[in-house]
Amino acid sequence: MTEPVFGKLALIGIGLIGSSIARAARAYGLVGEIAISTRRPETLARARELGLGDLYSADPAEAVRGADCVIVSVPVGASGAVAEAIAPALKPGAIVSDVGSVKGDVVKQMAPFIPEGVHFVPAHPVAGTEHSGPDAGFAELFRGRWCILTPVPGTEEAATERLARFWAAMGSKVETMTPEHHDMVLAITSHIPHLIAYNIVGTAADLEKVTESEVIKFSAGGFRDFTRIAASDPTMWRDVFLHNKDAVLEMLGRFIEDLFVLQRAIRYADGDALYDLFARTRAIRRSIIDVGQDTAAPDFGRQVVEKVTAEADAAAP
Repeated sequence: MTEPVFGKLALIGIGLIGSSIARAARAYGLVGEIAISTRRPETLARARELGLGDLYSADPAEAVRGADCVIVSVPVGASGAVAEAIAPALKPGAIVSDVGSVKGDVVKQMAPFIPEGVHFVPAHPVAGTEHSGPDAGFAELFRGRWCILTPVPGTEEAATERLARFWAAMGSKVETMTPEHHDMVLAITSHIPHLIAYNIVGTAADLEKVTESEVIKFSAGGFRDFTRIAASDPTMWRDVFLHNKDAVLEMLGRFIEDLFVLQRAIRYADGDALYDLFARTRAIRRSIIDVGQDTAAPDFGRQVVEKVTAEADAAAP
C-alpha cells in the first residue's frame, strides 16, 4: 500500500479510463474517498454495483465538492460544459485534470471556467483498449504506459508534481510537455492510425466484389489489427478528430504525400525504394518493443502466452 496522494478524488465520467483510475486508486491506496458522477443513470447505477466509488451523484458539482483532485473523463467535446458545471463547487487548492486525447482544445474549453486558486493540470494517459464502459476498466491498465501532463502557464509546480506522483503510483511513466506539442505527437502516433483503421475497415465493408463473409473469414493479421482499432468508442474518436483537426490535417497531408511515393514505387516496380522503406519501418517496430511498449510475442499468440504464464503462476507453490 502507498501513502494516499489525495484525500478525496472525484471522477466525472466512469468509462474505461475513469473506472480504471477508480480501481487503481483503490487497489494502491492512493485516495481516501472516491466520488463518481456520470450523465447516464444506468452507468452510475452500474458503477455503484461494481463498487467503484464511495459517493455517487448525477450532479457533477455535488461530486466535486470538497475534492482534492477532480479528473474529467468524458468525450473531449463535453469538457467545457463539465468545467462550467463544476466550477462553483471546486475548493481552493484543488487540482482539476482530464484524460482526453486532445489537449490544446481541452485547455481552451476548460481554462476559462477554472477559478482562481484551483490548479489546472490537463493529462493524457496513453493507454486504453477497444472496450468501453465501467465494466471495461482494470487497475493494471496504466502499468508501464505513458501519462502526458500538459500544465497551463502559471500552474504551481507542486500541483503538477503531485498529479505526476498519483499517475506514477498507478504504474505510469510520466512526461510533461505543452498542449500544442502533445497534439502534434499524438496526431501521428494515435489519431492518424485510428483514422486509417476506420477507413480501411469501411472500405472492406463497401467492396462489391468481395463479400462481407469473405472479409471476415479470410482476415489476415493486419486486417484483424485494424478491426480491433476500429472497434474503439465512436463518440470519443469523433470528438478527437473534430477537436484536434489542425494537427490531424497536417499529419494526414504528410501521410498522403508519402502514400503517393509508395504508390509510384509499386507502379514502376522500384523494389529498392520499397525495401528501404520496409527496413526502416521494421526498425521502428523493434524500437517500440525494446522500450517495453509492446511484446514480441507472435500475432494472436499473445493471449496464449498470457494464459500459459497465468496458469504457471497459479500452479507455482
